[in-house]
Amino acid sequence: MSKCYKMVRKFKDKYPVTIAFRLKEHCKIIDMHLNPEEEILYAFAAQKNESALQFFNTNVIALTNKRIMIATKRVIWGYFFISITPDMFNDVTICRRVIWGDVTIDTIKETVVLSNIDPKALPEIETVISDYMMEEKKKYALNNKK
Repeated sequence: MSKCYKMVRKFKDKYPVTIAFRLKEHCKIIDMHLNPEEEILYAFAAQKNESALQFFNTNVIALTNKRIMIATKRVIWGYFFISITPDMFNDVTICRRVIWGDVTIDTIKETVVLSNIDPKALPEIETVISDYMMEEKKKYALNNKK
């Protein structure tokens, strides 16, 4: 069992209202795209949709020591994978709705909306992403000055 899957399973057990399917398959995509010196720091599951009524697009989101990775394994063939490096990250927005919550990750190129998340998980996700990106942006800024 991969470290990514263990972390996502722990998240899902802790926040059971989050809608997520086929977690093991999505984690395999994350594992496949991990670089040799890359380590997963935090992982969770969500839907990548702008509407809470669309709940068939589960993604696994992993924060590594290098980037944010978002992966989904398609049912028949293929997969989708997004990599967000610290230099592309702008901000994160949290929105709590009646039943579920949303996390919006704004990047230079696109906006990624992660929906159907247990509202109790939102503060944890926001804290982890914000702390992670602030630290990574500091490192990135130092490397660019050299």
